[in-house]
Amino acid sequence: MQQTDVSRPAGTTPLPDLGNTATAFAHKSNKELWQAYWLFRIIGTPWLTNLGSTLTKAALAMHLPVKGIVKATVFKQFCGGENIGESLITAHKLAESKVGTILDYSVEGEGDQAAMDGTAEEILRTIAAAKGNADIPFSVFKPSGLIRVDVLEKVSAGTTLSPDEATAWQQARGRVERICQAAHDAGVPLLIDAEESWTQPAVDALVTEMMERFNKERALIYGTAQMYRHDRLAFLERELELAEAKGYHVGMKLVRGAYMEKERERAAEKGYPSPIGANKAAVDADYNAALRFCMKHIGRMAVLNGTHNEESTLLLARLMQEAGIAKNDPRIHFGQLLGMSDNISFNMAAAGYNVVKYVPYGPVRKVLPYLIRRAEENTSAKGQSGRELSMIEAERRRRATA
Repeated sequence: MQQTDVSRPAGTTPLPDLGNTATAFAHKSNKELWQAYWLFRIIGTPWLTNLGSTLTKAALAMHLPVKGIVKATVFKQFCGGENIGESLITAHKLAESKVGTILDYSVEGEGDQAAMDGTAEEILRTIAAAKGNADIPFSVFKPSGLIRVDVLEKVSAGTTLSPDEATAWQQARGRVERICQAAHDAGVPLLIDAEESWTQPAVDALVTEMMERFNKERALIYGTAQMYRHDRLAFLERELELAEAKGYHVGMKLVRGAYMEKERERAAEKGYPSPIGANKAAVDADYNAALRFCMKHIGRMAVLNGTHNEESTLLLARLMQEAGIAKNDPRIHFGQLLGMSDNISFNMAAAGYNVVKYVPYGPVRKVLPYLIRRAEENTSAKGQSGRELSMIEAERRRRATA
């Protein structure tokens, strides 16, 4: 794997120690640490994760009383609560460690118009909760929660829409415009998450339109670049060119990506080249090149470094040092998911950087698809559960001898 040079230039302060488990887990009691240990032990065993996911879905479908078990275990680790009120308690606890919260309404798979209107209203409530609240630096939404996936796909492909689809698209645009306007009026930066490659062009075009409209003074609307796609560096360059030509700012959340296996399987099935980078080294190189690109153009861009990768985290910190940019510059944030990579989040926050956690919330039954995906990603992502476990074990040993 290609290694990133994160050594300290002469005359600079040390970069944060991401192996400091005392800081990473200061917010967890011994009981909470023990619970997290056993949860990641289970998640790290693929057959147990698959069995648990299957049994949990079946039990909930049959209305068996397993909600309490789910809420006390995997839900507690990865979600902030069942509603905004419960999640604000989580946000306050994170804020005690100088970590911000992104309230992420994580209900999925409800594609009818009434459900999407309800999702839009919920996102507006997260913006209202974030307004003037330093604990909540961003709001967020996932486009497929507001727009029918089949419509996104047809718009992305440039296919003529039926009258019903055209109406659905206009309704979806109205939801997005209303949310972006509300974020602008409240002064709350808004993240727009990414989708699969075959629906992303429609999302990109809509995000660019919203940035042009609302990012005149600063980056308020943020798109998302999944850097495991080999075309995203060129995409970033085009976005910046448009912004410079039309006089607005680019907001961009960088992530490695969330749909790799699905993307490769679809490309093979339909006989087109995979949009995914050739290997991990290529993806890492593109990701870090994107960080350098954003920093080079930070006068016109703002970036959220959404990564669980320690090297990419420290690379951005070093780039900030080299450019003489303050750790708390409002154009630069570091972000991770709640319940994961606390060694990155809490050590970076303790060092003075802007750090946020995605805090998913929603009724237990409705966020189950999100929770299952988190478990599966921890199982399939090479080393992720192992890294979490090693950090937790190190902290348990430290506490035992303290």
